[in-house]
Amino acid sequence: MLLAAGGAAFALPHAAVRALLPLPRLDAPPGLPPPLAGFLNLGGEAVPVLDLARLLDAAPGAPHPYRHLVLLAEGRLALLVDRALDVLPAGLPLRPVEPGRSLNGLVTGALEVEGVTAHLLDPGRLLLAEEEAVLAALTERARARLARWDAPPDAAPP
Repeated sequence: MLLAAGGAAFALPHAAVRALLPLPRLDAPPGLPPPLAGFLNLGGEAVPVLDLARLLDAAPGAPHPYRHLVLLAEGRLALLVDRALDVLPAGLPLRPVEPGRSLNGLVTGALEVEGVTAHLLDPGRLLLAEEEAVLAALTERARARLARWDAPPDAAPP
């Protein structure tokens, strides 16, 4: 899947994407780290949403009025992107990237699509271990907050 975030193009393997959603209202309590846009309430589950442009320090791009969430297949995580641009066909030539050329080996290759270079990302390498630990703690707090709003199972509507 070809994505625009900030002033850059990125791609994710098709198998890494569970769903593409229009940007809903996110719960964004004060004090979140800048790459964390907030939490999506997905059927009562708090799903952290990372702003891909902020996470990767991508140069700002033109603002898009209709941003998207990319719900990742592995784990419970979503990415906020400016636009989902296209679903690319399989078999496009991939230019390899040396593992040490990106933080945590996140960029695994580069694709040329209509004159634009898109960096192929490994979603399992989006966060460092320390960042994952902070995100897990923040997600647990968001989950607990959502749980406080659950009605008891025996509560009947008036």
